[in-house]
Amino acid sequence: MRRPSTVELMLLTTIGLWSLNLTVSRYILTHGFQPLAYATVRYGLAVSVFIVLTLALEGSLRIRGRDLGLAAAAAAFLYLNQIGFVYALEKSSASVLGLVLGATPIFAALAGVLLRTEMLPPRFWAGALLSFCGVALVALGTGGELSGDLGGVLLGVMTAATWAGYSMLVTPLMRRYSATRISAVVLAWAWVGIALTAAPQLSDQDWNLGWKVWTLLVFATLGPLVVTNELWFRSLHRIGPARATLAANLQPFLASAVALVLLSESLGPLELLGGALIASGIIVARRRRVSTPPAE
Repeated sequence: MRRPSTVELMLLTTIGLWSLNLTVSRYILTHGFQPLAYATVRYGLAVSVFIVLTLALEGSLRIRGRDLGLAAAAAAFLYLNQIGFVYALEKSSASVLGLVLGATPIFAALAGVLLRTEMLPPRFWAGALLSFCGVALVALGTGGELSGDLGGVLLGVMTAATWAGYSMLVTPLMRRYSATRISAVVLAWAWVGIALTAAPQLSDQDWNLGWKVWTLLVFATLGPLVVTNELWFRSLHRIGPARATLAANLQPFLASAVALVLLSESLGPLELLGGALIASGIIVARRRRVSTPPAE
């Protein structure tokens, strides 16, 4: 029996921590933390950790001028990703959001097309259609009105798309900087936007939330954010964003299963069918070889 490779172990650890993160964050948001206040505190703690680690290990946070635009674009995508993530969890269940995030590999491949780093075969488009039909079924299963769970589904689609774009943008930076330095700089810039947007909620937040919420927040910061960022960036560097996001397609469905067990959530027939279509679309879209357009 073949032993898993280093990159496979990194991805499995990342998938496991991300799967727990949906349930943990949903619990935190339903026990007193306002969405943007939670994102601000969580990212503020993570940025502090990454800055300390980077300065201790490398002595500098410098990003060269030619890479500043790419880092800023990645930070903008991450900002949108976190806004979508916290509000999707507030409006919908962790299990539903987990299913929707299953479409992330499709968005990663589409981002590759837009950036002219990939040429996709016809089977990909068939798989993409299946996955998007699955997302539509999940949305229908939540009730059919542009509020509540359906609003959460739409925000979940935004979360999946922005994470894919973020992963594509940071990949070139990985050739020149460490994962720790990229995290310190990009997360810090994203945190500034989150904190400014969160100002009204921060002033209105009740901070007396109890030890359970604060303990889970520390876990959600150190595990699913700090550790996974390091492992995810290293995986991107080793195998590329398209393959990494494809390998991670187990995570949304594992996250849904964890939420169903730990939060006693439920999924209806349409949502389960939608999840199956999303997974089928990923399988159909999977390709052994990805070609890059010739330089012009």
